[in-house]
Amino acid sequence: MLSKLLIISVFIGILYTLASSFYFLVVDDGDSDRTVRRLSWRVGLSVGLILVLWAGFHLGIIEPQGVNPVRYPSPEGG
Repeated sequence: MLSKLLIISVFIGILYTLASSFYFLVVDDGDSDRTVRRLSWRVGLSVGLILVLWAGFHLGIIEPQGVNPVRYPSPEGG
């Protein structure tokens, strides 16, 4: 449950930075670098989310679901 909340909150943060960067792109007249900073945050959050998902799958914290999911053997040999 905690992993789902973390993923959803990071995804909401990504959407927020995307929307705010679009807003600053439209409103600013090229006077500031707010758009670039927000887009940089978006890229950083996206890369961080991908790394967290990758680590979660490999550590067994996140279980794959769906049609024919891949099952990793447990570390205790079961």
